Amino acid sequence: MRPERIVPNPDLTVGEDNKQRWNQPAHRRHGFHNAHHLFRRTLMVRARNVMLLDTAPLSDFGGIPSLRNLMTHPAFSAICCIQDGRIVMEVAAEDFSLTAPHSIQSITKLHIHLIIGQLIDQGLLALDAKVAEYLPDIGTGYSDASVQALLDMAVTNDFSEDYSDPNSDCYTEEIALGWRLPKGKVAETSLVAFTNAITGFKPDKDRLQAEYKSANTDVLTRIAAAVSPKPLAQHIEDIADAAGYEGGFHISLSPDGFPAFSGGGCLSARDLARFGQLFARQGCDIHGTPFANVSFLSGSLTRAAPSLAAPKEWLRYSNHMMTDGRFLGHAGYGGQFLMVDMQSGTSCAFLSVLQNDAGYDDAYMAQVAEVMRQVCDR
Repeated sequence: MRPERIVPNPDLTVGEDNKQRWNQPAHRRHGFHNAHHLFRRTLMVRARNVMLLDTAPLSDFGGIPSLRNLMTHPAFSAICCIQDGRIVMEVAAEDFSLTAPHSIQSITKLHIHLIIGQLIDQGLLALDAKVAEYLPDIGTGYSDASVQALLDMAVTNDFSEDYSDPNSDCYTEEIALGWRLPKGKVAETSLVAFTNAITGFKPDKDRLQAEYKSANTDVLTRIAAAVSPKPLAQHIEDIADAAGYEGGFHISLSPDGFPAFSGGGCLSARDLARFGQLFARQGCDIHGTPFANVSFLSGSLTRAAPSLAAPKEWLRYSNHMMTDGRFLGHAGYGGQFLMVDMQSGTSCAFLSVLQNDAGYDDAYMAQVAEVMRQVCDR
């Protein structure tokens, strides 16, 4: 029999810049708008009940010129702000929509805040415990680190996350997240193998600044899977139900079946704002029933935690969320930000796709964070 003509999957094959096609600058906008179709494998869930949204008189927030600058930036995809069950602002770019899934990247990490909080509430997890107590096979990069240090991005080891360096470890991590294929005929790396191979832990008890490492989230994912009485897929479904998504929540999966909480989520702008409302309701679901660990959530806002680097030093990284005590949220690689104002109950989801070589710009992300804070404050 004649063998079929084959070619390595063009979307997932790595090019000379050590990026798979969907994350190369020329293709990144299409990639982020279609990531839920492009990942190697995904889990998709729908909510049992949908949180209906009324439309208030929409504001263009004309008093914030910097917002207009963001919305006319070539990177802009969509913005949606919700308060008290009402859409108070929403705009989408001409090539996108408010209901289409979009890669939310590291905003996905907020799921770990919710899941870990619940496991602590159930007495299944201790913040001061060492990682090796839950993962005996973990490598030296994490074995002596505490769960609390992982939650606060306060771990120093050999894992590197420098988006401007094409050989940074975070790009190798993408194989274990189901975002790309390894070169040649090499087998895909599992999340377990990837995290176990990290070395070089250095203790630091007096850390003042966060050291951002998505691998911390991967290890927390494994810990949650090890101690939780229900599968992580059920946690994802429960969060979807608590948020009341209108569309689907998609998340990439590792070769060994772990959800990529470090950055594999995809949500529409409206559903990302709905997710933010779960926090704005002080952790209650759409029925008004307590869902999150409320003491863990509220304590995360007020406790001392490492600050982010300038120009986002006004935010602390506390228990897998970014906060200044009033606002909480998270940034995402490529240009995403979810901001929740715990005082006004407003959640604002901002989606965009930077098309520079690195796919990241710290000054741009600082501007996004500051503008979202101003929007929520209005």
